[in-house]
Amino acid sequence: MHSNRLALEKSPYLLQHAHNPVDWYAWGDDAFAKARAEDKPIFLSIGYSTCHWCHVMERESFEDETIAAQLNRDFVSIKVDREERPDVDRVYMSFVQATTGGGGWPMSVWLTPELEPFFGGTYFPPDDRRGHASFPSVLTQIAQAWRSDRRRIAESAREALAQLARQSAAAAAHAGRPAIDYAMLENGFNLFRRAYDPEMGGFGQAPKFPRPAVFEFLLRYHARTGNREALEITLHTLRKMAEGGIHDQLGGGFHRYSVDERWFVPHFEKMLYDQAQLATTYIEAFQITGDDFFAQTARRIFDYVLRDMTAPEGGFYSAEDADSVINDEDPTRKGEGAFYVWYADEIYLTVPAPAAAWFAYRYGVAEGGNVVDDPQGEFSSRNILYRAATVEETAAQFGRPVEEVRTALASAEATLLAERAGRVRPQLDDKILTAWNGLMISAFALGGAVLDEPRYRAAARRAADFSLLRLFNTETGQLLRRYRAGDAAIPGFLEDYALFTQALLDLYEAQFERRDLECAARLADKQSALFEDVGGGGFFHSPAGDSSLVLRLKEDYDGAEPSGNSVAILNLLRLAQFTGRADFRASAERALGAFASRLAHMPAALPAMLTACEFYLADPRQIVVAGPRDNAATGDLLRAFHARFVANRIVLLVDNDETRRALGQGIPAIESMQPVDGRPSAYVCRNFTCQLPVAEAAQLIELLQ
Repeated sequence: MHSNRLALEKSPYLLQHAHNPVDWYAWGDDAFAKARAEDKPIFLSIGYSTCHWCHVMERESFEDETIAAQLNRDFVSIKVDREERPDVDRVYMSFVQATTGGGGWPMSVWLTPELEPFFGGTYFPPDDRRGHASFPSVLTQIAQAWRSDRRRIAESAREALAQLARQSAAAAAHAGRPAIDYAMLENGFNLFRRAYDPEMGGFGQAPKFPRPAVFEFLLRYHARTGNREALEITLHTLRKMAEGGIHDQLGGGFHRYSVDERWFVPHFEKMLYDQAQLATTYIEAFQITGDDFFAQTARRIFDYVLRDMTAPEGGFYSAEDADSVINDEDPTRKGEGAFYVWYADEIYLTVPAPAAAWFAYRYGVAEGGNVVDDPQGEFSSRNILYRAATVEETAAQFGRPVEEVRTALASAEATLLAERAGRVRPQLDDKILTAWNGLMISAFALGGAVLDEPRYRAAARRAADFSLLRLFNTETGQLLRRYRAGDAAIPGFLEDYALFTQALLDLYEAQFERRDLECAARLADKQSALFEDVGGGGFFHSPAGDSSLVLRLKEDYDGAEPSGNSVAILNLLRLAQFTGRADFRASAERALGAFASRLAHMPAALPAMLTACEFYLADPRQIVVAGPRDNAATGDLLRAFHARFVANRIVLLVDNDETRRALGQGIPAIESMQPVDGRPSAYVCRNFTCQLPVAEAAQLIELLQ
């Protein structure tokens, strides 16, 4: 068996390639020095462990002895896990997108020994297909061009890099021109409204991706304007997603995206960042509507994460693969979604009658399989479970009482989940990323408070404490990016600071440990020191001083994850309210100015930043509860607050004199906030001009409405 240097790495993705015949290097000085010493171009391959097409390219090309020999002879090959090194990924993805008009993973880029890109793409097949050149032929052409015209390639690479730098500088040159105003928010809403699919929910056509940052904005837009359409767009999409195959109907949680417009056939990988953001969105939908459908969907996400994605130490794993073993007798043969799909006979043999027929009707199971459009035959004769009928419709179809059918279906689901647990699970990416961990902490903190669920509260606390212990340097205030197998490494990026700071703020507002608020402020200060462009506004993705990065970029797109800049701005605005510090608000205003042109012309690119704009333009409310935390009446007031969706606010608990003094240093008005007549009381304020305090939960609800 072959072995290469990747066997010494911690990344699950790099370890997947540790026994390729390719002489892989990790990103670092050893590889760069070899390329310079031998005057060879670098082949840079970027992907992640749960990437389906990364697996395909590995099987077809990187495990092929002939192709590996070609790579080893003519190139220095570097493998990068984009989840560990998003800074490297973003630089070269910018090049690939600029030169090809698209991007994705696996990403394949060729660099000079000075790390300047000159050719790139994504997946390359092992042979010529439909006009696409094969990977071996591309390697041959690049190697020949390097030998015959090296100077021209180097000049082209320098010019391409200079062009990317000019584009970045041109975007910054527009900083501050348009005013941040409600017109941006109206424009953003109208763009999402036009892209909305009124039949199946979501935005645009297939493939359809969940993009929770859009829901976050729409719910806050609705809260401010009363616009019912913004709310219905969100609720309808959330329902359709929960009913579709993109939702794991047995185990809970959501797959990465749907390949069709109906949310039916998913791309089966499960990412932690999707679980976290969607759980938060479903909880907020429950707060607004009181509809238990949304609460139950969130519970299923939380329970899936606790069951399958939580490390013994308390942190949360990154992802589960799309591919899984098709047949236990041949563990080397994998197919997409094999773990999740069912032959009809399996269901009828596992679940006793008549519940099996009820289950099949409810979840769209067909004798010959329910995936009609399956050109590659991946789901031949098998079924993807989706909610084809409600429980009530199922009961009516079979003429049985609704509660009898509901109970039988719940039993069938548990039986099939247990049966599925005996299959070979998809590969788990068990690294813990600070940024994604932060998103999940936020979700569990909110879920624990709104659903009054001790397990979720405990999960948020344990994960935060784990991160502070393993990924935070208390002396320097710096974060690390990744933890795996006892090893914490890689200096944190903007998104790590922003999303973990957000997690601490959300945890404070759910559990009111003052240390979380104090640590969030400290992280925001360190974030500014490492990443802020004080002159131009906004935050760079990576700190200064890394000579291996040929560009230092500011992220300005809220996609599957919110951008670090969007989250950082909202954090700073919230912290300004919590602490009274004007410098936090000034930093947020500079950042908004840096992205003002982008917000004015392409608001749909930055829905999470639109949410920050909602907070910035509002006159946020401060809700202060004064009373002992273990007092039942204090708990009633806090539960009343958490039961309602209240946008553009902060909430604080003053539970003793020490806390009153500490919080009062930043917000003097807090020093006078006391229980009234010995009863825990709530103060609802704007700019700490407060309405009369209330002691009853019903009175607080009235004020919040």
